[in-house]
Amino acid sequence: MPYRVLADGIAVLHLLFLLYLTFGGFIAWRWPRTVVLHLAAVGWGLASVGLGLWCPLTDAENWARHRAGEAGLPSTGFIDHYLTGVIYPDSALGLVRGLVAAVVVASWVGLWWRVRTRPRRRRVAGSR
Repeated sequence: MPYRVLADGIAVLHLLFLLYLTFGGFIAWRWPRTVVLHLAAVGWGLASVGLGLWCPLTDAENWARHRAGEAGLPSTGFIDHYLTGVIYPDSALGLVRGLVAAVVVASWVGLWWRVRTRPRRRRVAGSR
């Protein structure tokens, strides 16, 4: 039972990571310093898709599921198991990846625009 709960928690964490990868750039609109974390998430996502890197969250979920006496995820991983063919059809995978990329780029362009047009604070003489 505890391993099943752990596996489910890891699956939720994995989904949260994918949501952050997609929409985290908009969080940086409010907290611009978080863009570094978002860059790392997007970099990992690109490397995972582009280079076929295996995700440590998938490994962790598989480990917990095996400990719970369950089958792990298929060799294709989290996205193919939980999202592709469930949330969107297999034939739309390219479209979904393109939409995710468009959302990320739009969030970064918006961040750039917000930072560029933000009024600068003036330093008052004698202040630090």
